[in-house]
Amino acid sequence: MDAVDTVDAAVRAAAASGFESSSRADRATWLRALAAALETDSAELVAIAHAETHLSEARLSGEVVRTASQLRFFADVCADGGYLEATVDTPDPTTIPPRPDLRRILRPIGVVAVFTASNFPFAFSVLGNDTASALAAGCPVVVKAHPGHPELSRRVADLARTALTEAGAPADALVLVEGVEEGIALVRHPLVRAVGFTGSTRGGRALFDLAVSRPDPIPFYGELGSVNPVVVTPAAVREDAAALAAGLAASFTRDGGQYCTKPGLVFVPAGVGFEAAVGAAAADAPAQRLLTDGMTDAFARGADALEARADVATIAVAGGAAGTESAPTVAATTASAFAAAPEAFQEEHFGPLTLLVSYDDAAPGGDLDAALGLLEGSLTGTVRHAASDDDELVARVTHALTRVAGRVLYDGWPTGVAIAWAQHHGGPWPASTASVHTSVGATAIRRFLAPVAYQDAPQAVLPRELRDGNPLGVLRRENGVLTV
Repeated sequence: MDAVDTVDAAVRAAAASGFESSSRADRATWLRALAAALETDSAELVAIAHAETHLSEARLSGEVVRTASQLRFFADVCADGGYLEATVDTPDPTTIPPRPDLRRILRPIGVVAVFTASNFPFAFSVLGNDTASALAAGCPVVVKAHPGHPELSRRVADLARTALTEAGAPADALVLVEGVEEGIALVRHPLVRAVGFTGSTRGGRALFDLAVSRPDPIPFYGELGSVNPVVVTPAAVREDAAALAAGLAASFTRDGGQYCTKPGLVFVPAGVGFEAAVGAAAADAPAQRLLTDGMTDAFARGADALEARADVATIAVAGGAAGTESAPTVAATTASAFAAAPEAFQEEHFGPLTLLVSYDDAAPGGDLDAALGLLEGSLTGTVRHAASDDDELVARVTHALTRVAGRVLYDGWPTGVAIAWAQHHGGPWPASTASVHTSVGATAIRRFLAPVAYQDAPQAVLPRELRDGNPLGVLRRENGVLTV
């Protein structure tokens, strides 16, 4: 079969699986079964992933644990039922116009296409966040495998389909396809109702354009490029410059700098020697082979272009890199240079590189404020401050970062993304294509749901969560009052 026929068969199998009519209780059970299957075969899966991605076995083993935790987390979200936003308004003939019986709920939208990530071969892949949240919502999933780890993708998909079958779920709730042309055909397929994507800005934008140019445009939830700005205050440097520098170096070089939340743009006070401290801390960081040869080449081209600029200084390049490895790199510029060419300095370098931007004036209206006002969207923004800091400065920096980042954190580093009900992993363009949504945390499920209101409906046709007496005991709003 050609790409279009292959994808058509996959999507139609998912659509005909009956998964959308499954109960929340069953889906919770099935998600937990998928988590258990991953853990059972962890050693085999980690070995495959290590061979394909060059990531360490320790890192990959931890990622399997995270992925299983995500699946169980969404099982809990599904079982809870609060995500349905169940709402009941009983008839009221005294209003103008008279109010009928209205009952509203969120329902699964249909088949979801998931494009997997290169840098998280488990947690953002076949059974990653997008798949877990879509399945929890009641949507069957067609996964487009990433070419960086094809054997792992096939093995996880086979494992998942077996686990679903053994747990009593339809195996075609999850179907795998591979290939560039298959990916294009998947976005265009008329039965696909939404797309989840994690990857590059260029690739994501191309698929986004396909999704919105269909005869029936569909939502495209893309997590794309992010430089994750950090602001280091003068007081923070005075308090412990060495620890700050070591923490930054560890964060931007972790796993070869191949994190969507890597701190790639760091605003630091000028004239205090912090650039040298970061360079010294990064000099001993190991070089690492990146996920693919293409990524290695792209990182080298991007780093060379940045360092070739007259307004950029190379602070440090770690030694010991072999021909297939990428060396940790620290570059530096000034806030005034940044303000003159903000687009050039906000290009994501997927690999172990961070750019330090020195500012002279942290007072209101100074060069720090001017630079922060030019920031593009990012997944995160970080404030590194000290107890002795001026509250007004911290508040001003916070305000600037909340305009452009989906998560703002203090006195940590952004590379960890906790699985939690309150988590938000998204941000304004180019961090994501839909900044009001998240790809991590409970509300990730909202992407794959659509509202429907039933007016004067017979009880028998209503979802059980909307029926009189609330037989399933979900949190719902009745005549404006939250109740169970």
